[in-house]
Amino acid sequence: MRTPVSHRVIASAAASLAAALTLSACGGSSNSEAATISLENCGRTVTLSGPAERGVTLNQGATETALSIGAKGQMAGTAYLDDTIAPQWQAAYAEVPALDEKDFPSREALLETKPDLVTASYSSAFDDKAVGSHESFDDLGIATYVSPFGCKDKSKRPAVAWDSIATEITDYGIMFGREDEADAVVAQMRETLTGIEAAAPAKGKSIFWYDSNTTTPYVGANAGGPQLIIDAVGGTNVFAGTDGSWADGSWETVLAANPDVIVLADASWDTAEEKKNYLRGDPALKDLKAVREDAFVVLPFSTTTPGPRTIEGASLVAGQLGGDGA
Repeated sequence: MRTPVSHRVIASAAASLAAALTLSACGGSSNSEAATISLENCGRTVTLSGPAERGVTLNQGATETALSIGAKGQMAGTAYLDDTIAPQWQAAYAEVPALDEKDFPSREALLETKPDLVTASYSSAFDDKAVGSHESFDDLGIATYVSPFGCKDKSKRPAVAWDSIATEITDYGIMFGREDEADAVVAQMRETLTGIEAAAPAKGKSIFWYDSNTTTPYVGANAGGPQLIIDAVGGTNVFAGTDGSWADGSWETVLAANPDVIVLADASWDTAEEKKNYLRGDPALKDLKAVREDAFVVLPFSTTTPGPRTIEGASLVAGQLGGDGA
């Protein structure tokens, strides 16, 4: 699993990415002006009287997108972590009140922050079982936004691509009046991607993206963050024939493919170590080439949610294939 030259390219690109994103998280210039803001989101129109000043983010992906453009001073609260906030944004994150790090906050706790904007990565946030519907916030004059990749109406979801990730980051720049900062994050993402694609450390390798579950593996399919990352590093997804971002796979397919590499998503609800132990302990799976050779790549689940950390996920996969190990 070594491609030393590509590793140097990737390490340099990753270092530049972290530096740029840290700079954005610390603040910087903003072209915010008190003018009405309006943009389309999942078939709805999001309207603000000016850049958000008390935004609340309800998923880790939404939180990190806001932090990536330096909006910490305009955030009144955060919620619901999948794992750990990226190092480059931890200091900024610590300055924003965490309403509930393990789940959505209660509607009452959310409204106590007096938000002017509430954003989420998944439409499940805007459910009566969570914080309430979009319409219920409209009635209070509070704008709401959900990641385009999480639109409740799946027909309105864009294809997961680097361009559509850039669009969501740009949306955050518009809503927080930080378009210059959003442009900088997108530019750095594209620069890093170019370096990873040129190195192609997984060229000629088959990859099994193992997200969670044991009886039926939940896998990275052909149309989400995992596939974007696999494509970036030049590998072949053993579940490329399965539609969706993530999907139920089958151990029969994994055994037949006998992948060269297994990517393990590390999440609070299903850790990478738990998945390694399962693979090594199963009578059939323990004989897979990747298991025998310890060809595991580990990355935080949060890097697979389309957003500013997806490129970090690609960098982590590329770097481990380039010789860092898992």
